[in-house]
Amino acid sequence: MADPFQLDQYWARRKVIAAFTPKFHIYDPTGALVAYVEQKAFKLKEDITVFGDEEKTRPLLKIKARAILDISATYDVTDANSGQKVGALRRKGLKSIIQDEWSVLDLSDAEVGTIKEDSTLMAMLRRFLSNLIPQSFHIRMGDQDAGVIKQHFNPFVLKHDVDLRPDSSRRFDRRLALAAVVLLLAIEGRQD
Repeated sequence: MADPFQLDQYWARRKVIAAFTPKFHIYDPTGALVAYVEQKAFKLKEDITVFGDEEKTRPLLKIKARAILDISATYDVTDANSGQKVGALRRKGLKSIIQDEWSVLDLSDAEVGTIKEDSTLMAMLRRFLSNLIPQSFHIRMGDQDAGVIKQHFNPFVLKHDVDLRPDSSRRFDRRLALAAVVLLLAIEGRQD
């Protein structure tokens, strides 16, 4: 089984019809499952565990919101095995009303990168005309491109392809990258 924290390419999906208990599957390029999330519905404060298997016997990451129902919520990401904090991801609240944007934070909460929806025009078209237009998120670490997360249109399954190959120096911790994809499926996916 592939280590999801060593992958530069993978894809993630969430079934849209599983509204009460959303389930996310993350696959390596060959289609092998590398991570699994079963999100609890109706939680006021997000507390997500990423597992390495569907049986939920191998916890990998913990993603926990710092506050309840915050438009600019910050999510701490912790390695489930060592208990060490990896970093955090913060949704840029008011900016995200028009165009989704997230900050990638280091251990001291300094911004070291961003994850931003492709363009303001496309974001506005999605919000005001049709949510059938797939999203793309561009990842930047400092002043360098670090990857892209592309959504594919399917009315029944929310699917994201993740390509971190531009981040050849691996400045974007792959644990934070996986947490970001899970949050995009969980948080941004609610807007569909």
